[in-house]
Amino acid sequence: MRTLTLLDSISAVGPAEAGHVVATGSHGGLAAVRFVLAQAHRPHAVIFNDAGVGKQAAGIVGLRLLQEAGVIAAACAHDSARIGEAAETLENGVLSHLNPLARAAGLREGMPVAQAVRVLGATIPSEDHP
Repeated sequence: MRTLTLLDSISAVGPAEAGHVVATGSHGGLAAVRFVLAQAHRPHAVIFNDAGVGKQAAGIVGLRLLQEAGVIAAACAHDSARIGEAAETLENGVLSHLNPLARAAGLREGMPVAQAVRVLGATIPSEDHP
């Protein structure tokens, strides 16, 4: 099983998240993704907020960059979860955009983030004990 980490801001990502599934409240744009790319040992997967996608797909451009770096990346719809709140991403987020690695891992648009986390091999803490 993989570890799930919730980060309200992806700027808090560090070595401790290497190999983890990270759900964040951050947008998936260039400025945010640079924090992941700066890690020598990166998370297994990161789920962002699409922030409404924006001009020239600025809110999700990082998904492509993470694909190139070998990291599974997805974004949930901005109208399904509050931006900036990782717990919201996990509890209410619905996937809207995926990189090819995410698709290959079994994620699909319209999938709840909580389900995506399970597909990626992480356990949601409240589900850890019967």
